[in-house]
Amino acid sequence: MTAYKDLSKEELLELKNELEAQFAEIKAKGLKLDMSRGKPSAEQLNLSMGMMDVLNSSADMICEDGVDCRNYGGLDGIAEAKQLLADMMEVPKDNVIIFGNSSLNVMYDTVARAMTHGIMGSTPWCRLDKVKFLCPVPGYDRHFAITEHFGIEMINIPMTPTGPDMDMVEKLVSEDPAVKGIWCVPKYSNPQGITYSDETVFRFANLKPAAEDFRIFWDNAYGVHHLYEDKQDYLTELLMECKKAGSPDMVYKFASTSKISFPGSGIAAIAASEANLKDIRDMLKYQTIGHDKVNQLRHVRFFKDIHGIVEHMKKQADIIRPKFEAVIDVFERELSGLEIGSWIKPLGGYFISFDSMEGCAKAIVAKAKEAGLVMTGAGATYPYGKDPHDSNIRIAPTYPTPEELSIATDIFVLSVKLVSIDKLLGNL
Repeated sequence: MTAYKDLSKEELLELKNELEAQFAEIKAKGLKLDMSRGKPSAEQLNLSMGMMDVLNSSADMICEDGVDCRNYGGLDGIAEAKQLLADMMEVPKDNVIIFGNSSLNVMYDTVARAMTHGIMGSTPWCRLDKVKFLCPVPGYDRHFAITEHFGIEMINIPMTPTGPDMDMVEKLVSEDPAVKGIWCVPKYSNPQGITYSDETVFRFANLKPAAEDFRIFWDNAYGVHHLYEDKQDYLTELLMECKKAGSPDMVYKFASTSKISFPGSGIAAIAASEANLKDIRDMLKYQTIGHDKVNQLRHVRFFKDIHGIVEHMKKQADIIRPKFEAVIDVFERELSGLEIGSWIKPLGGYFISFDSMEGCAKAIVAKAKEAGLVMTGAGATYPYGKDPHDSNIRIAPTYPTPEELSIATDIFVLSVKLVSIDKLLGNL
């Protein structure tokens, strides 16, 4: 296909008329489609419905170390649940605390504790003149929302095919004591689907921060979310790497079963060094006597062990893999060679990252909305919602049905083409 930039003004105008006729036809259907968030589909959720049957009024509610899950206690979570999530997070069981249903909630609380009480005896962040966080971009909007909520200054770190720009990370972390943390989605990153390389993880573990209370917020949200059995990314385990590098306290690892079992009713965990966990427990004991042990038991009885989770995720992959491939196929068929957009084909995770021509993302999302397709807001993948290039768009293919996804992708591609033509005509 001929690149749009190589077409004459007359050819662009003729193409625009054809595409606008197609767009008007779709718009007339009055569709209501939603690709705005990475939600599991009903078909995926149905895979976990057996969890509703593992506990009933006659079930044994005593867990393996004799704790009655119906009662108070167990600040860390029950032993079986700790083992299950420890295996999923590839860390020892003693380095894990189990929380409620949301890892995002755990991350929020972790930042809140640092703000009000400090980390392991350091000055509370709220008493400092300036607190800064590094934010790999494009990245996860809800991470950025947490630090923005607390008034923490966010610094963009460009993503590369092997992870964040580590030259920039090392320089900022080592030179500025106001840099207190970095957000990371290290495996099948949100939204690009990039997995950090061995070298990137090694460089993270060997950071020499100017701030003693600097922490890597390592959100391994998609650790077991592969799309393919024969093509899977591998991520080096950071907690052990930090320990080997002599900095065992530098990382907080987060994970949950939110996109494994039920998003609103999963279990979440933090994995960290013994010193970090003691610091967390010392404050957590004022917040709760213990999280929902019945739900923890439910998860353990359903999945049994890490192999149960792996097999469950293969079934999930069978449902969502065709959706990812369908979107990528349309992009390759309709957009390859036009030089008006680029995308990454991920091997796992929940998103496809699309980069339009500079200055077009907001207009593309607005155009798609005209035809009834709601997408993640352009700019959402950057701190403060400000994409300096106005080019990144996060596509979430999991929730729509295959039929809805087909129409949604057609609308998106038409929107990309029309906005790109307008951009090129405006430059003539």
